[in-house]
Amino acid sequence: MSKTTVKDVSMQPQPSPERAGAPRREGASRALALLLVITGAAGVLAAWVITLDKFKLLEAEVKGETFTPGCSLNPVVSCGSVMQSDQASVFGFPNPMLGLVTYGIVVCVGMSLLAGARFPRWYWLTLNAGMLFGTVFCAWLMYQSLYRINALCLWCCLAWVATLVMFWYVTSFNVRNGFLPAPGWLRGFFGEFTWVLPVLHVGVIGMLILTRWWTFWTG
Repeated sequence: MSKTTVKDVSMQPQPSPERAGAPRREGASRALALLLVITGAAGVLAAWVITLDKFKLLEAEVKGETFTPGCSLNPVVSCGSVMQSDQASVFGFPNPMLGLVTYGIVVCVGMSLLAGARFPRWYWLTLNAGMLFGTVFCAWLMYQSLYRINALCLWCCLAWVATLVMFWYVTSFNVRNGFLPAPGWLRGFFGEFTWVLPVLHVGVIGMLILTRWWTFWTG
């Protein structure tokens, strides 16, 4: 019989059990991962198109020419009016440049989850906080668009919808997995009816847009 030396044992691959007290990590379902990829990609697309049109507007302004974005369809649906407003550069640079980064991060998170990544609580909560900021920021931009600028940007609307959908589904994930403290009935609600919240949210936005320009839509 062969003898196994201490050196031989040390050279053999050893199991690496999770350390006691290590933070719990959670992955996501394929459906949630795909949702993050799709909504993140939609946000990147919207931000990319708006950024390109913004550069073309600036270029035309320098040359003394006129440029009309493709999504400027009428006095209400007028992307150019929105892009040229002060609200379009809240942080001193065009808002969509921030979107290119943040929505890109969401796509990366979704792809990581599709590959089987599992993240700790702090990661999920940080992601949720970022999406909460995005949702609040989009709500402010929506208010400015409807009641101050008096014009709509279709690409902005796409970004709004993408942001609130990802926010509600990540919030649902955190509540259902105990990362966000919540009573049992709320966890049960998120487990069965998460889809209701983004549908209602989009419905409210649609009603506000409809009533804001009711005369125009029905005229």
